[in-house]
Amino acid sequence: SPGPAFRSVSPASGARPARDAAFVGLGVAAAMAGWAPSSLFGLTVLLVKCQPLFQAVRLAGAAYLAWLAFQLLRSAARRTVHGAAAAGPGGQPRGAGAAFRAGFLCNIGNPKAAVFFSSVFAALLPPHVDWEFRVAIGVALPGIGAAWYTVVACLFSAKRIAAAYARARRIVDGVTGTIFAALAGDLAIAE
Repeated sequence: SPGPAFRSVSPASGARPARDAAFVGLGVAAAMAGWAPSSLFGLTVLLVKCQPLFQAVRLAGAAYLAWLAFQLLRSAARRTVHGAAAAGPGGQPRGAGAAFRAGFLCNIGNPKAAVFFSSVFAALLPPHVDWEFRVAIGVALPGIGAAWYTVVACLFSAKRIAAAYARARRIVDGVTGTIFAALAGDLAIAE
């Protein structure tokens, strides 16, 4: 099922220029570029083993998702067509830097990404795999993520899809905000 990263990129694409939406995806990929090598080199084991550190990342991720949820729900409640043209999702200003930061924070604040990468590598990579192959995987995964989220950004930025999104924007922002709030709550109370 689509996670917070996909839910950040797809609505951003309808509200931002395609270039800015692609930067949301590149921000997600940049966070993946942090999670993948740290998993390959065993640093996420530290995150999983050191509960205070894991809890801090988990709570920071929950707080960020709650903030995104608040922004989306607030904008869904009061958004007009003219207001939608001036700002991105949640009333965020447009711009490549802001878009990149939004995607990066969404993924880096998700400790489930660390657990996902660690479990995938532990399950699929034998311990005797060469470091060159590990580095190639560490580079390939963020590259695949960047390509995927760029495709999502371009798809959702297409005129027909963007027009359909503009018509359904308040509903999409409300649903996305509700999902982000639920994910934030889940992260906040998870053990």
